[in-house]
Amino acid sequence: MDQVVSLNIEDQIATLTIEREKALNALNADALSQLREHISDLNGRSFEEVRAVVLRGAGDKAFVAGADIKLMQQSSEAELRSFIKLGQDVMNSLEAMPLPVIAAVQGFAIGGGMELALAADIIIASTKAKFGQAETNLGLIPGFGGTQRLMLRSGMGTAKTLIFGADTISAQEAHRLHIVDYIAEPEELDRKVSQVVSNLTTKGPLAVAAAKRAIQQPYKDGLMLGLEKEVDEFIGLFQFKDTQEGLSAFIEKRKANFRGE
Repeated sequence: MDQVVSLNIEDQIATLTIEREKALNALNADALSQLREHISDLNGRSFEEVRAVVLRGAGDKAFVAGADIKLMQQSSEAELRSFIKLGQDVMNSLEAMPLPVIAAVQGFAIGGGMELALAADIIIASTKAKFGQAETNLGLIPGFGGTQRLMLRSGMGTAKTLIFGADTISAQEAHRLHIVDYIAEPEELDRKVSQVVSNLTTKGPLAVAAAKRAIQQPYKDGLMLGLEKEVDEFIGLFQFKDTQEGLSAFIEKRKANFRGE
């Protein structure tokens, strides 16, 4: 397994960086597995060691630009279900961490990348960042929690608009829709992230963890049911010709011809 996710801890701040710059940091099985391992590692550390987590993507083009499309096209139903469950496990683990999790989005956060950002507590984006749930372009739906967390962050209307239309939106529009919490010019992004994270590390860590649990509790049971439904609907789409057409079109870099069959 290639090492594609790095963990650095400095001044009580853990930085998780997806190091697949040539692939625009797309989430493959290795990246997801290593994210899960690092999250488990961080959960085992004391508050003296770590007070906050920052998620990043390598390079300046993409935070994370989707998931592994070729893997999805070539996998059996069992393999697909395992991959989607792995992605959901990672997002659920991030959300359940007692530490505040901050997504620093410098470029594209598309598909699985947007879902990764949505699993964070706070999203800070460069003004050059782009967001989108592009799955219906492939004849699919979000599978890593996007149908649920986008709705919880910005409401049902916004979730339907963005997911149905597969639109890519600017950081400014994402901020207006309450998807992004802070925006900064590209050269100021690191400073803004440092400012927000440094402030969080001065607060009572037990209080922050308790607040996080309390805020998330009202929707926790509904979220789990929604995530199960998301997996079933995602897998169910692979029986149709449209989905195979959408995946093939993406790989072949052409426009898909959907027929509703």
